[in-house]
Amino acid sequence: MSEVAKKCAELIYKSNSIAVLSGAGMSTNAGIPDFRGPNGIYTKSNIKNPERIFDLDYFYRDPSLFYKFHKKFLEYITKAEPTFTHKFLIQLEKEGKLKGIVTQNIDSLHQKAGSEKVYEIHGGCWKNYCTKCNREYSQEEIIEKMNNEIVPKCDNCGGVIKPDIVFFGEPVKYLTESKILMKNSDLVLVLGSSLVVIPAAMLPSLTEGKIIVVNKGEVSEMYLPPEKVAFIVNEELDTFFTEAAREYSKLKEK
Repeated sequence: MSEVAKKCAELIYKSNSIAVLSGAGMSTNAGIPDFRGPNGIYTKSNIKNPERIFDLDYFYRDPSLFYKFHKKFLEYITKAEPTFTHKFLIQLEKEGKLKGIVTQNIDSLHQKAGSEKVYEIHGGCWKNYCTKCNREYSQEEIIEKMNNEIVPKCDNCGGVIKPDIVFFGEPVKYLTESKILMKNSDLVLVLGSSLVVIPAAMLPSLTEGKIIVVNKGEVSEMYLPPEKVAFIVNEELDTFFTEAAREYSKLKEK
């Protein structure tokens, strides 16, 4: 792995405009389980019809199913701490190399870590809105409400509150901004994504530079132009980037 980590460090060192696409692997490394695995949140929440959780029509009929899941999810989010890889991205942002992060995750962990330019294309949990009057609520307010009621209701009008998460049937967010970020990049880091969910999986191909993919598990190469792929690494993010960051520091010291 050391040679690949060294090559990654060299590409980062030479780059002036890095874009990141992050997926579930960024979050599982921080202690947030995936949704569908044997130890996933669906299993832990004892939910029998998980396909309905993010179904927008079903949410309006019976929001209690979603909030059964969401209560458990928020427990994990509030305990989660940013990983080494999160912090390395912040370093690159402060150096002016990293221009932005597109994330498929809804836990807002990049923002918690301190990243400033983050496009949550599937939405996030920090902001919540009343579905009737559109009053905004913070994540902390939702957690407090869920201690007293199964489905959080608006203080203004009694409407059901919904997190700013993209449900099935809703368009993804920040797609135009994400495309521009990728097009203007000279290096794309795909971190913790298997690249199977579109349109996110199609974004890295927009770069004029190279693409590095680091993911523990299989990665779909359907939307990856072979000539742009520097390498694909099957490894835990922190394990790989601890080594890559060390090599990167050596290059900066020369």
